[in-house]
Amino acid sequence: MPGFDGFLGSRASIGMDVVIVGLLLLLPILLMSIIAVRRRHYRVHKALQIFIMTALLAAILIFEIDIRLFSDWRIRAAPSPYWPIGVGTSLAVHLVFAVSTLVLLLWVLIEAFWKFPKPPVPGSHSKRHRRMARLAAADLVLTAVTGGFFYWLAFVV
Repeated sequence: MPGFDGFLGSRASIGMDVVIVGLLLLLPILLMSIIAVRRRHYRVHKALQIFIMTALLAAILIFEIDIRLFSDWRIRAAPSPYWPIGVGTSLAVHLVFAVSTLVLLLWVLIEAFWKFPKPPVPGSHSKRHRRMARLAAADLVLTAVTGGFFYWLAFVV
């Protein structure tokens, strides 16, 4: 198959494997960030959120480089018994969550930079930030779940 084989033992390319592992590793980091803010460790929370955003942008970059320059995910997914309808549908659902997660996280992060003092402490923006952040966190979890489901349908079964 075109491209470099992944390290998880599936038909996926190395770029896909890096992205799915990275996405799943972000979930415990998200949990640590939530715990940090609940314990009033706002600097730690801020640092972890910046790390999550940076990691997501890196995953997108790795994914795009892999599929545009090295591997054809469709050829690798074609042996799946769920190709093309199931794989395509799962990818479409995943992309809804992935794109909305990116937009929400960027929005929450940019607003936090603008509206919270340095160093970060609660303020008048806290209530809105909390609501938007909860939505973004749920979206990130759904991105990981749907991404894992797509990966499984496309490259494992």
